[in-house]
Amino acid sequence: MGIFEAIILAIIEGLTEFLPVSSTGHMILASSVMKIHDDEFVKTFEIVIQLGAIFAIAIMYIKRFLQGISIYLKLMVAFLPTAIVGFLAYGFIKTYLFNPVVVSISLIVGGVVLIWIDKKVVSKATEVDDLKDIPYKNAFYIGLMQCLSMIPGTSRAAATIIGGVFNKLNKKQATEFSFLLAVPTMFAATGYDLLKSPILLDQQKIILLILGLVFAFVSAWIAVKIFLKLVENYGFTYFGYYRIVIGVIFLITQM
Repeated sequence: MGIFEAIILAIIEGLTEFLPVSSTGHMILASSVMKIHDDEFVKTFEIVIQLGAIFAIAIMYIKRFLQGISIYLKLMVAFLPTAIVGFLAYGFIKTYLFNPVVVSISLIVGGVVLIWIDKKVVSKATEVDDLKDIPYKNAFYIGLMQCLSMIPGTSRAAATIIGGVFNKLNKKQATEFSFLLAVPTMFAATGYDLLKSPILLDQQKIILLILGLVFAFVSAWIAVKIFLKLVENYGFTYFGYYRIVIGVIFLITQM
């Protein structure tokens, strides 16, 4: 993997990590298109650049994280199901589900669900004044929905947003809770992946990792700002159509 491929992957990671379109799915599909050999460094690179996207959210929502302990407790409860299922299913998921066909099918199914959600559920008014006031039970249910995102192509953002709109949140609140929940989830996932993927780094690889972190950070920051405006004005329907189109295209190419 050269500098160009590294930058492209980092931009894709940043743009898609917090959108309901599956960053993992796009990374797998992009690597397939660019014919990037899936060696140990590439796996490590794809893990590390997620940190750039995480830091973008952590900085963007720093005031929210400094408001008090309540939001931390709610996020901890929501994170718990993913931590348990992820630990138990890590080997199976990495071995059997990380392939373009699974990603394509997940993109299509998730797209259909997003369109349905936008038409049937997302117009409901919120029952929660502030995210820190979400009941623990509902936070846990959102966490259960996040477990579905372990299937590549499903999208962590899509799963948690869908979980949010079914658990007393409006579309903006569900989106923001998804952003906040990404911080502990992705820190834990990247940390665990790095422990499972030790690798020796030379100067060239370090440069690629630094470039990846920077480009992922910047593109994630831009994507989140734009995404919030799109959600408020247009909802999730267009993201659903996008998922279906991309899923169909790549499913055809794999046949």
